[in-house]
Amino acid sequence: MKLFRPRRSMLYSPAYNPRFLDKAQHLATDSVIMDLEETVVPEAKQQARDHVLRALQKNQYGNRELVVRVNRLGSPWVADDVRAVATTRAHAVLFPRIESARQVAEAIAMLDAAGGGDKPVMVMIETPFGVLRAEEIAGASDRIACIVMGTADLTSHLHARPHPERLPLLTSISLVVLAARAHNRSVVDGIQSNLKDMHTFEYACRLGRDLGLDGKTLVHPDQLAYCNDAYTPKAAEVQHARDVIAAYEQANREGRGSVVVNGRLAEQMHVVAARRVVALAQEIEKRLGETESA
Repeated sequence: MKLFRPRRSMLYSPAYNPRFLDKAQHLATDSVIMDLEETVVPEAKQQARDHVLRALQKNQYGNRELVVRVNRLGSPWVADDVRAVATTRAHAVLFPRIESARQVAEAIAMLDAAGGGDKPVMVMIETPFGVLRAEEIAGASDRIACIVMGTADLTSHLHARPHPERLPLLTSISLVVLAARAHNRSVVDGIQSNLKDMHTFEYACRLGRDLGLDGKTLVHPDQLAYCNDAYTPKAAEVQHARDVIAAYEQANREGRGSVVVNGRLAEQMHVVAARRVVALAQEIEKRLGETESA
């Protein structure tokens, strides 16, 4: 069974200020996204690159996944961004505003040419074209480690308004999740810009989990606890998963293809889901001492 790296929380750390990159060493985030794109003004792009390189060389991030978001394809800065980080210890490079398989191929070719031929990529889907071509994008390369939704930009492109129940985004989220699962990709939710409305943020985390997302990107450390809690399997859920696995295996030994566990019918598809829950819980447990107690 393929084990996915937990991505309950993916924290954007603006690279224009090295303090943000340093602070991320001690935060309970599964992934740190060192951001060279939207949070950095044109005049500070080179300085931001230098900050990222220093952080990757000197900082101790433990088990946290290290991702660098570069500037958009076609921008004046993306080639320099990719050359700067291609051979660093970053685990992946995140390319924003991807709208086609051709752009995925272009991004990977740029990374390969810079010496990053063994480095995974992540792609952002944040426009109507990106959503409509989500299956094409998700299937463009096995180098894609994760699909990151840019729901703030997508809301703007749709001429929609932020909604507490996320109604304008439900179709788009579902289409991207379908595409990601069809190609066995990890997929995470977009940010919430309102940093004071934790009630709506918590609801968004739990809704995203129930829709099938693996986690959520965020922009402030105060949001971390809500992300991690929503996307962490609860003890009762893990125990039920273990019960399903054990009961189904016993049923198979007795020549039966299904079994009732705690009043619920369990078949092969439920066992697959149960094994994923157990594996995810185990992977999270491995990181607890390194991140959540930091």
